[in-house]
Amino acid sequence: MAGTDTRNYAQMLGITEGMIVQELGWDDDVSDEIRDSIEEACGDALIDEDTDEVVDAVILWWRDGDGDLVDELMDVIAPLGEDGFIWVLSPKTGTPGYVEPSEIAESAPTAGLTQTSTVNLGAWTGARLVQPRAKAGKRQ
Repeated sequence: MAGTDTRNYAQMLGITEGMIVQELGWDDDVSDEIRDSIEEACGDALIDEDTDEVVDAVILWWRDGDGDLVDELMDVIAPLGEDGFIWVLSPKTGTPGYVEPSEIAESAPTAGLTQTSTVNLGAWTGARLVQPRAKAGKRQ
């Protein structure tokens, strides 16, 4: 049964085989089940912040008191591929480190991102952020 749960986390996050996934904000409180699920689904270890690779997805563990979310999101965009996405994972409402959903929703557009969905991941809540598709009009 635990195997089913771990596969579901990756599915819920849209992580598939062959994706390059970067992890930021790791600390002792992160969910090993979510991490294991992502690594199993993509078939490789999560990449840390010191990479020069273009990534398909970013997992950003974010807690109250971690700093300025807008600044962090602007940094996170740099290695993101054209169709890439960011998951901001924060502790569930009412738990230590909890981040108001409105903080994420308001920070995203300031950083040039759009929030597309949210998901419940056990003790964590995820907000999916993407870059607007306006780039398509620039083709020449």
